[in-house]
Amino acid sequence: MDPSISSIFNPKSIAVVGASKTPGKIGYEILSNILGYGYGGKVYPVNPTANEILGLKCYPKVSSIPGGVDMVVISVPAKSVLDVVEDAGNAGAKVAVVISSGFKEVGNVALEEELVRKARSYGMRVLGPNIFGVVYTPARLNASFGPRNVIPGGIAFITQSGALGIALMGMTIVERIGVSSIISVGNKADVDDADLLQFLADDPSTKVVLIYLEGVNDGRRFIKVASEVITKKPVVVIKAGRTEVGAKAVASHTGSLAGNVVVYKVAFNQAGILAAHNVEEAFDISRTFANLPFPTNEKLVVVTNGGGAGVLVTDTLAEYGITLTNPPQSLVEQVRKLVPPFASLANPIDVTGMISNEGYVNSLLAALNNPEVGAVLGVYCQTAVTDPTMIAGMLISKVKEMGGLNKPLAIALIGGEETYMAIKRLNDFGIPTFPMPERAATSIASMYNYLRMRESVISRLKELS
Repeated sequence: MDPSISSIFNPKSIAVVGASKTPGKIGYEILSNILGYGYGGKVYPVNPTANEILGLKCYPKVSSIPGGVDMVVISVPAKSVLDVVEDAGNAGAKVAVVISSGFKEVGNVALEEELVRKARSYGMRVLGPNIFGVVYTPARLNASFGPRNVIPGGIAFITQSGALGIALMGMTIVERIGVSSIISVGNKADVDDADLLQFLADDPSTKVVLIYLEGVNDGRRFIKVASEVITKKPVVVIKAGRTEVGAKAVASHTGSLAGNVVVYKVAFNQAGILAAHNVEEAFDISRTFANLPFPTNEKLVVVTNGGGAGVLVTDTLAEYGITLTNPPQSLVEQVRKLVPPFASLANPIDVTGMISNEGYVNSLLAALNNPEVGAVLGVYCQTAVTDPTMIAGMLISKVKEMGGLNKPLAIALIGGEETYMAIKRLNDFGIPTFPMPERAATSIASMYNYLRMRESVISRLKELS
């Protein structure tokens, strides 16, 4: 592992070049976020026209900072970036986080190539250019101009889109999705997805890696590294540029070559990468991996109080290659005592719309505690005889008594305002909960598909070694 890559996540000191006194300017927002999020290292604003910014002494250039710095965040016009990199290189900086735009994405390929050449001549790596920054929650580092109060958690999010990445930062806060890191890669002139994957593979704070990908510079290396990473943790990718017009949009956005979608699909399958169809699905899957243990066996049991919702779940699971089989007889006998006599005890187990709050929760718990069941998917439709907020509270209490989940439990709660309150409460507790049955089914199916792909990749890598 290149130590300069580690400095992206755990710098001991940071210089913000282009720091500003004016709120709303990027140089101000980045410095404010670094300070406000609680970063514990040394922070140095760099601006030759200011003496002090946000209570910190200001320096005219990086080389005037006593003791040097690990990370240099650069937010100045593109034409001035090379001079900053040279000065930072002379000062011993390990990584340049180049926020500035105006490089390959607008046709200035030569300028971008010279940026990398100059940085590398000093042993310095470049993240960017054309990015919004980097977040690493274990180090309380938010060196970005995105939202500040990012929630710590197990998802590492790598994004090639700046504006989309910032928007999704905000979405993670609203949806209570915890992240270990958010890394904007932009043009990927130097540091790319493969470099970051190598670090994240061994990062104890990261349970799953999610990538918004437009294109890669070295596809062979990316697939090789991803194959190694997925033996340790899942990698989920949203591939943009899946159509001819989308590929053209990618080229005009970050200057990347989107590539043939069929080639990507085959390569992803070979590497064990989970391909998400859209942003919502990608975060649903990632949240599930970040919060749940893996299935203990192939037996997935669905517990629902609505037959129609159960059919939708069954269809979605089948589309992802998951076929439901009959539940264990020991579970059937246990649930039979909890449900009306006309309930269906196949799989899905339909406890009917007449079930009580206690009956529904106890049916879920029976499946969770059955040693023959590997994972549980709960599907609930709001009825007049049940209260979703009470169901959420009872389930959380019971799971706490159990000492946590020892197998996956994903839930869909379908209904009105009360269900959304219950969804938030369960998600805050760490049980992935969704407002639609298909989303819950997709997430739990992805866990099974990942385990299958991981086994295949491990076998293939053993044959090649």
